[in-house]
Amino acid sequence: MADVAQHQDEPEDRTAPSTPRVRAGSLLVSATDLTEPTFRRTVVYIIEHTDAGSFGVVLNRISDTSVDAMLPQWSWLAAEPKTLFVGGPVHRSSALCLGTLRVGADITDVPGIRHVDGRVVMIDLDADPGHIAHYVEGVRIFAGYAGWSAGQLDGELRNDDWMVVSGLPADVLAPAHLDLWARVLRRQPLPMALLATHPIEVERN
Repeated sequence: MADVAQHQDEPEDRTAPSTPRVRAGSLLVSATDLTEPTFRRTVVYIIEHTDAGSFGVVLNRISDTSVDAMLPQWSWLAAEPKTLFVGGPVHRSSALCLGTLRVGADITDVPGIRHVDGRVVMIDLDADPGHIAHYVEGVRIFAGYAGWSAGQLDGELRNDDWMVVSGLPADVLAPAHLDLWARVLRRQPLPMALLATHPIEVERN
């Protein structure tokens, strides 16, 4: 199994439309006119962003595969729904796990847990779930991830394909029934918050 990346995110709005700053813990919220099916109305959590490239996971694409069917040892620790999420189009046959730390948990020198941003961590799926459970509130497992080569994401940002905002630990484990795309936009300053009311199917209105 692939490693799970640690990720902590603390609220700090970065909504400047000109040169948005991307970092680990940022959310990429798809623009209303981004209609490509893979990323339409998606929220991508950035795990790593360097000069060499970027990668993250789509937080709001649920699959039909249960965690129990693929990684039964992790099912009891997985947040509801206990289903694999589709993290992106890259390496869909591999799994990546994110979790949120318990408040006050110290993961210094703890094997199998890597800090991402704030209370968000990446977890090694080869680790012992019973040991990991002492430190995290829950985990979410993703099949595949979203990746960008050097300069590719910058080009998409210049094309206004994404809005860059700060993530919260709760976003990583958000329930599947929640419209995460709208919720993230709704908590942004105006006028961005108004985009949360954008219709899902424009052609039907």
